[in-house]
Amino acid sequence: MAMTRRITRGFLISVIIAAGAALIRAQSFTPMPQNPPREFGASITPAFEGWYENADGSHTFLIGYYSRNTVGEVEVPIGPNNHFEPGEPDRGQPTHFLTSRRYGMFTVTVPKEFTKTQKITWTLTANGQTFSVPFYMHPDYNVSPFQSSEQGAHGYNTPPRLRFDLNGTAFAGPIANAQHAIGRTATAGEPMAVDVWADDDARYSTATSVPIDPAKPRPPVTLLLSKYRGPGSVTFADSRPKLETLTGGKPDEPYAGKASTTVKFGQPGDYMLHVMANDYSGNGGGGSVCCWTTAIVRVSVRGSSPNPTIEGR
Repeated sequence: MAMTRRITRGFLISVIIAAGAALIRAQSFTPMPQNPPREFGASITPAFEGWYENADGSHTFLIGYYSRNTVGEVEVPIGPNNHFEPGEPDRGQPTHFLTSRRYGMFTVTVPKEFTKTQKITWTLTANGQTFSVPFYMHPDYNVSPFQSSEQGAHGYNTPPRLRFDLNGTAFAGPIANAQHAIGRTATAGEPMAVDVWADDDARYSTATSVPIDPAKPRPPVTLLLSKYRGPGSVTFADSRPKLETLTGGKPDEPYAGKASTTVKFGQPGDYMLHVMANDYSGNGGGGSVCCWTTAIVRVSVRGSSPNPTIEGR
């Protein structure tokens, strides 16, 4: 029988008081004695990173997860084991779950009429263990993912800007959602090219994000490509393609770069790929809930073409 746990507010998020204001830091999950990490067969917990206001008055919840699986990736289709409530069960959440802690993987936007007392809940069952996490607009959870809360010597940090075509639409901030996806087509078993252009201000979100040795900083922008949804296997030639520097390359020096890789799909169907770009601040924004960028690529994969026949043979 599956066990069900409803995560409490204290487990959801850490609130740190600084300069008289509550600053939301990226969540850190600690192993539970009855639910420790292991290579395969462990649970997955939804994670509430926070919420933010949009210019049109709507509100957006920023959501990630913590998989206690250290090797095995898990498929959980939309349905009783992977759904939101009340309302539409499919809010663009992943059905393919990577290992470990994954910060701000997707967003769910609710209308401006959504009140501060209303909640939506993500219920996720993996390997026989169920967790339900509510999301609501508590003031302590309000975050600013598009501009750092602390100003550095050269201004506030902002997220990288990603494009999948040289002059294509730019994505900036953790805004991944199926509604914002770009489209591609591919053939099962054949490599599909993925090109990514990235621009960034090369700043840090907080002083704690600055590397110990500033002379040897991490790359200005790092990429991670992964399967997000789809019926078959997804294999990247390089899921962490290194960006070739076009301009910049040092802290506080505007940066531009390009990366290329390929991906193969195991069978026909509709897929989504997830792309995450971290700046100098690192995974989870160095604890500041800023500044990283996410995007989704929707791929329609057709069956492989039959071998052409030769007349008379």
